[in-house]
Amino acid sequence: MATQTKPVLHGYFRSSCSWRVRIAFALKGIEYDQVAVNLIKDGGQQLTEQYKTLNPMQQVPAVEIDGVTLSQSLAVIQYIDETRPGPRLLPADPKARAQVRMISDLIASGIQPLQNLSVLQKIGAEKLPWAQHFINRGFQALEPILKQTAGKYCVGDEISMADICLVPQVYNAERFKVDVGQYPTIKRLNETLAEIEAFKLSHPSRQPDTPAVLQA
Repeated sequence: MATQTKPVLHGYFRSSCSWRVRIAFALKGIEYDQVAVNLIKDGGQQLTEQYKTLNPMQQVPAVEIDGVTLSQSLAVIQYIDETRPGPRLLPADPKARAQVRMISDLIASGIQPLQNLSVLQKIGAEKLPWAQHFINRGFQALEPILKQTAGKYCVGDEISMADICLVPQVYNAERFKVDVGQYPTIKRLNETLAEIEAFKLSHPSRQPDTPAVLQA
């Protein structure tokens, strides 16, 4: 589907959900504009009434594309995959596609929401052990799944939405001082993906709203 208007990504440099969308755009070679939504400044810019009109859940990302506004990163990624040329982000084979969705959902529903900013703000002093517990619990499930599904990447030898979800989650794990070395398949896949240009370009250290002290 050709469009003359660039998509607009409303996101935050360190949001893993925003990062997923950036990776998908980069893999597809899609040019887009970014609008920063600072999750910390002014009490959280995602909580304004203005932003609520874009994303009623008051989370990032929100993506304006083809005359619609989409939230929820996996829905955005699947829309991009269905409407844009370039490498497939979901395999054609139904079994492989189901595996990609299973891994993506495990991360996007079973790990990331339990250690995101809005949850941790409610936890208080126990932020670190809470985040470590839920990341480790998720990785303990993910590791044996990936041992079964992985080739060069999470599912076989083609990059997919599963890989798009994995890399930001490993970044979060390392931020929360989880020993990723306990999970050799996860560690191997992440190291392979980190060398790919689309993942480098979309990294939190290289975004327009990245604070200077965190820029690569």
